[in-house]
Amino acid sequence: MHLRMPSIDRGVQSFLWALLFFVVMYFGMVALDIQKGTALLVSLVSSFLIFLYVRTRG
Repeated sequence: MHLRMPSIDRGVQSFLWALLFFVVMYFGMVALDIQKGTALLVSLVSSFLIFLYVRTRG
């Protein structure tokens, strides 16, 4: 019997990618001494666009 990975919905996958990149971008910008508000806003917008891209292009 061959075991396979469970099927994960494309929306869940795109959310996880967006969340991962949000965390990386936010803490990266904070480490580069960018203000937290600016880092949060840029990370949120970027992660939303990443979510849409992964959701539509797969």
